[in-house]
Amino acid sequence: MVRLNKYLADCGVGSRRECDRLISDGVVVVNGKKATLGMEVSEHDQISVNGKRVGDKQKNYYLMLHKPKGYVTTVKDDLGRKTVMDLIDVKARLYPVGRLDYDTEGLLILTNDGDLANRLTHPRNEVNKTYICRISGMLTDKERLQLERGVLIDGVKTAPARVRILKQDQHHTRCEITIHEGRNRQVKKMFEAVGKEVEFLKRVAVGELRLGGLKRGQHRFLNDYEVEYLKKL
Repeated sequence: MVRLNKYLADCGVGSRRECDRLISDGVVVVNGKKATLGMEVSEHDQISVNGKRVGDKQKNYYLMLHKPKGYVTTVKDDLGRKTVMDLIDVKARLYPVGRLDYDTEGLLILTNDGDLANRLTHPRNEVNKTYICRISGMLTDKERLQLERGVLIDGVKTAPARVRILKQDQHHTRCEITIHEGRNRQVKKMFEAVGKEVEFLKRVAVGELRLGGLKRGQHRFLNDYEVEYLKKL
């Protein structure tokens, strides 16, 4: 027996969190009855989502995409905007792990492995994400220390971060920032908290997995070593 959300995730329906939402919405049916959160199932149970039968576990795929600006990090968009799925030509049902803002670019992982998606996004695992950004004006040592020690965003203090200044003049600062939280627009809000505007933002690494020379809009499959590394984060 296995928890229903894990079973659905293993079948590529979505991350465990997304599967819990589907269960709560009442669209998951087990043996003719609406499923409940926390229930366990076996391979002999008849399970469907939105009226479609969920089959056996499928082959897992792991992709790295260099997301450009102007794409939303969703499978579908009600406003008709371009999504990251428009850049992927893979027959398997993949979904993005975490989010990058519409005007943020960089490393995005897509997979149908719900366990891995949950591992990379769950706050308790504190998976580092590293960004390169360009901000307005000069970042002082005092402001850098504020960011590293944590600043208030929507009344809640951020966890400690790492900030490294790469280049700056009186007009702009280029820096690298590493965080392990995943709050909405977090990096931009952190710099806003010290009076700076982010003009450009690019995620370049998840843990030690780096974007490298992958061009905007291009994607590649992760190799076995990279997949095993992510599973251990």
